[in-house]
Amino acid sequence: MKRAWAFSCIVALSAILGGCGKGGSQTATEASGASASAAPAQPAQGASGTTVASGALGTVTKTQLPGEAAETLRLIKAGGPFPFSEDGVVFRNSAGLLPQHPRGYYHTYTVRTPGTTDRGQRRIICGGPRKQTGDCYYTDDYYVSFKRIAE
Repeated sequence: MKRAWAFSCIVALSAILGGCGKGGSQTATEASGASASAAPAQPAQGASGTTVASGALGTVTKTQLPGEAAETLRLIKAGGPFPFSEDGVVFRNSAGLLPQHPRGYYHTYTVRTPGTTDRGQRRIICGGPRKQTGDCYYTDDYYVSFKRIAE
């Protein structure tokens, strides 16, 4: 009985952590508004190869962002319409990589990636009231690391 229970737990954990094919667990995790990692917050590799720890985020200017990110910021300010139904869902910041705020503060939006048929890994996370872009972060590695978008 204990072996069957342990085996079931291992199988379930493997499915959650390993996914069920390309983008399988990514979509399920994102739909729930969770961050990609449920593990305790650890320093993450930033896009420039620097270590980014909670509270020590790098910054990026709007001109340094890909052109598609500028379009996403424009859509956020306009309140949509967004290209994907998942855009605007609550981002829970479960890994604690962004500054801590009450649940519902952050929302996640897709930054299109040329040449991909799915949503890709690029996102903008904005905090505060909708249509506001004063507290936004960019990730190009599906919530592993973030850079604050400087105004």
